[in-house]
Amino acid sequence: MMRAIIFDFDGTLANTLPICFCAFKNVFTEYDNKDLSSEEIKDMFGPSETGIIRNNLSNPKKEMAIEYYYEKYSEHHKSLVEVDPEILELLRYLKEMDIKIGIFTGKAKRSLDISLKVLEMDGMFDVIITGDDVTNPKPDSEGLLKALSLLEVNNSDAIYIGDSDADVIAGVQANVFTIGVQWLPEYQTATFKETPNLLIKSVKEFKSFFKVVTNE
Repeated sequence: MMRAIIFDFDGTLANTLPICFCAFKNVFTEYDNKDLSSEEIKDMFGPSETGIIRNNLSNPKKEMAIEYYYEKYSEHHKSLVEVDPEILELLRYLKEMDIKIGIFTGKAKRSLDISLKVLEMDGMFDVIITGDDVTNPKPDSEGLLKALSLLEVNNSDAIYIGDSDADVIAGVQANVFTIGVQWLPEYQTATFKETPNLLIKSVKEFKSFFKVVTNE
């Protein structure tokens, strides 16, 4: 019985990769005088933003750089990330169907909170696990298992949806039905190294799948 759907955030629930790349590029230009490409930044993904900066920035002023990241993330968010009506409608639809919905993301809580408010998703989720809430970041399944535990849902009664190899690996390791999605303008993985249980390329396609598995 389908009881819960856990989502990744960046590239899955919101087209936030452009603002992530923008904020990181600002940080590394300002503090390390490095002009990084989006691909170079993407290769750092896994830990939260604070972890990425602490692990990869050469400049010792790491805490100042972290504050600068959030400043740029907030400053440019509205101009780089649009509210997606189709995603919002999907989340409301799932709640109407009494499906518990959650987020398991590598993002830090601070940046996620900024995005949720700007994108009108604040208060919609039954559980949120961020990169701040785990010891082992994706592709480890720690955060996904923690989300299911808090929801009191068995892994056989849940779906995990993400756009990256790390998402798919975490879902498979947790023995959760895992869907790889490429339904937003920008996503992290074009070809998954670990095969998800299902690959979906539009919200409409997912809703059709959902109606079949729930006999709605």
